[in-house]
Formats: sequence, structure tokens, C-alpha cells
Amino acid sequence: MRIASVFLTLLAITACKPRDTSQAESGHNPPPVPLVAMDVKPIAPKSDVKSSLVRINSTQQSWNIWQPWEKSPPRKRRALAAVVGPQHVLTTAELVTDATYLEFESCDGTSFSPAKVIAADYEANLALLGPANDIEGAAFFASLVPFDIAKPSQIGSPLAIVQIEENGVALETSGTLQSVDLIANFLQGNSFLTYRVKASMQDATGSYSLPVLRDGKLAGVLFSYNAKDQLCDVASTDILSRFVQEASVGNYTGFPSLGISITRTEDPSLRQWLKLPNDAGGIYIQSVRKKMAADLAGVKKGDVLLAVDGSPIDRRGYYEHPTYGKLLWGHLIRGTRSVGDTITLSILRDGKPLEIKATLNRESEETRLVPNHLFGKAPNFLVKGGLVFQELSRPLLEGFGEDWESRAPLNLLDALENPEKYEESMQRVILLTGVIPTPATVGYESLRNLIVTQVNGKPIKNIQSLISAFDDEAPVIHSIEFNEENLTINLDEEMSSTIDSQLLQRGIMRLSRAE
Repeated sequence: MRIASVFLTLLAITACKPRDTSQAESGHNPPPVPLVAMDVKPIAPKSDVKSSLVRINSTQQSWNIWQPWEKSPPRKRRALAAVVGPQHVLTTAELVTDATYLEFESCDGTSFSPAKVIAADYEANLALLGPANDIEGAAFFASLVPFDIAKPSQIGSPLAIVQIEENGVALETSGTLQSVDLIANFLQGNSFLTYRVKASMQDATGSYSLPVLRDGKLAGVLFSYNAKDQLCDVASTDILSRFVQEASVGNYTGFPSLGISITRTEDPSLRQWLKLPNDAGGIYIQSVRKKMAADLAGVKKGDVLLAVDGSPIDRRGYYEHPTYGKLLWGHLIRGTRSVGDTITLSILRDGKPLEIKATLNRESEETRLVPNHLFGKAPNFLVKGGLVFQELSRPLLEGFGEDWESRAPLNLLDALENPEKYEESMQRVILLTGVIPTPATVGYESLRNLIVTQVNGKPIKNIQSLISAFDDEAPVIHSIEFNEENLTINLDEEMSSTIDSQLLQRGIMRLSRAE
């Protein structure tokens, strides 16, 4: 029996129309800046900033989220970046995601050197690069001078965004620090202190990131530019300096987390139930992640967080920062502390105040039930007789389109939002994401996005256990059970093995990956 062509195969496994490839790869992918030409006279830099700047050329190639056995087409990006230490260059993590090749280029375009990633923080969207070859790197950086990092800027401070035209001319666009807020600039759900800078970008060579200076010192890295409002999102000096300091010494671990989800306490009924006085602030702790800092310290669901290290938190979740004014409480954890630091949490429990000491840690992507990203890692999967199984990840959910938080299946969103419901029985959520029409899958073509619980009576904890369940003492008929409505389907072993061989001959490069 002949199976469908590879072309029909690829159409059949798509659970829904994937969003644009560039968006699926990066989550948020602003075009190069600047976006439009502005009628602004170029400003000559006060000093030769080119001695502290390099270009970065990046070739990136991610895996196809719906066809995990193959990669998407490669693409190229270019950025202007700041030298921040001996042979160290600062750029955005977005520029180095899934990079197959990185290269430094001098501002005049005459010198080149292969580059490598020293540390990348996808949550903060920052990356530190160095030379891939010591000899070439030493020659390339011989005449370059690292920037000093500026002190944090106040609202209203003048900032300068640096650009280099193709002819090597350096331009600076003057801007003003208009506001400061906690913003997610790359990965959703990961907000960091960000400068909002009012500036009219000039028409110069496009770039995916630009250095931002204050008085000749590095004050930030531009993430994106809104041409309509003439607003730039810039990595704040606070976050930038902490990242450079910790990444430069090696063994970078990332910014810490407390491990709680919260809600405001503005509602009078909620405040009365929590026994919160009218003059008290505080935020209600909705959930506590297992094995995270709050959980290990004894914080419980239902507690009210009143203050961190003596900084009071109001009922909307804000505290008073000495430089920036009102900021969301998360900066007290992620912007001012490191992994291993101990903080004091002022808690209200059952109407009674108490103080709890918590040692900050962070959750590794390797231990998450649903990983936030798969950068630099190929997705795990299994194709068996035409059934396509994958591990649930946030990128897979984002593949449902811009409105994925409402369009993705509810069972998958539940696993993302309530991992504690699944973690006792599985390390990863394994899905049937699609079905290739074959003689072995007749009647199952419409099945997709179902959570696998058992195969041949064996519990499925991750992709490795799924592969083993099919391979170990394979029965004549495989029994596959799902979490939804106690659904069970059957798969003929002899027929599925024959089909697997045909799929390999017809263009699918491999049938499984478990890394």
C-alpha cells in the first residue's frame, strides 16, 4: 500500500495554520531600526565612538515547529554593538538565537573575526560575545577601547542613540528618557526594567540593536523603535550592568526568581477576607512554584506579600524606587538581587504579620514541564506509523498565531498555566500534534493536540519513555491512551514499521529525536 506524498504529509500534520516563520522563531521580532527617514539633521558624535563599536553579522536557522525533523530556511541579521570589556561585546540575545554563524566586523568594513556566545540571557534579551579564535580575536580587538558603563539615568536625562552608516560615518540621535517600566522585550512573561526614550530616529543603516550612550558612556541597548510614537525601548543601565558583570566572570546563571504568581488587593471584599487594614498595601499570592525560593522558604498560597527587604509594596504591586519612582515589585527581585542572595519577605498570613528569609534561585529550562523556549536546541519528537508526537513547549503554543493565548487548545494552555497538576505524573507533556494519512492511521486523521498518558500500559513521562514504550517488547497492536475523555487508539506494529521505512525513503530525514 502506498502512503501519501511528502507534500500531503506536511499539510496533514499541521494542527492550525502556523504564524509567520520569523515571529515563530523569536516570539517578538521588530524590524531593523530605524524604520523611517526623519527630517532631522545628523549630530556628529562628541568623540570617536567608532573605536568602541563593532558590527555583528549573524546567520540564524531555527527548527520548524510543526515539522520538527527539519529546519526553517536560514536568515541573516546585522547589528551595531558596544565593546564592554577586553574582547567582550554586548548585544541582544535575539540576535544570537539559533545562530549557526556569528562574526565581528569593524565599523569601516575592513576587518572581520569569527565570534562566539559567552553568555545569553533570553529572558532579559542580552548576550555577551567574544572571539571564536584567540589569534584572530586579539588582532581584531587590538585597537578597540571598551565603553565605560554609565550610572543609572533619571527621568528627563538626555541619551544618544548611535548609528553607523555604510560609509563609516557615525551618527548620534538625541533622545530623552521619558519613562521607566518593567517590560517584556523578548520572551513573554519575563519583564525587566526598561527605558522608554523619546527620539526621532535618523535614516541610516538598519540594525537589530543599537548602543545608547549618556555622556559618552554606555547607558543601554536599543531593543525596538516605534516610528509612529517615536519611542524606543532600551535595556536599562541597571539590568545591562548586572548582566555584563555576572556574564564576564563565566558560569552565568541568569537573573533570580521568587517563584510566585500574584494578584492585586484593590478589591474591598478581597481585602476584608484577607484581613488587610485600610492603610496597608500588599499583593495576594495566588500560587507558589514547587522547589523555588518562596516554596523552600515556607511561603504559602494565600499569603499577602507586604514588603521585600523593608520596601513596602502597595495594593497594585508597586514600590517606591529612589531613582525611578513607582516601579512594579518584581524589580526588587530580578533587578537588584542575584541567585544565592537572601532577602526578607514581610508576609501577612491569616491576618498576622511575619517575616520570612528566602534564598533566591531560578528555575532551569531543563526542569520546566513546559519550556519557555528551545533556542539552540532541536525539538524532541517521534513519528510512529504516521502519528506525530512532540513535547509541549511555549514556542509550539505560539505557533497557533498572534492570539495563541486564546486560540491554542485549552488542555495545552492549562498545562502551561498550571504545571503543578501534571508534574507528579510527567516531566514533559507529550502530545499527539498531528496525523499523517497512512494505512495505519485510517480513522485517526482528525486527531491532534491530545496529551498522551500511557502507551502499552506504560506511563509516559517524556519523549524517551514514549520511544521505549513502543520499542520494548512491541506487541502486535500498540495501545495509546490519552488524557482527554479516556480516549484510546490502536496502532498495528507490523504495518506502522513498514510505513516508518517508507517515510524515511520519501523525505522525512529521521523519525525521532530524544535529546
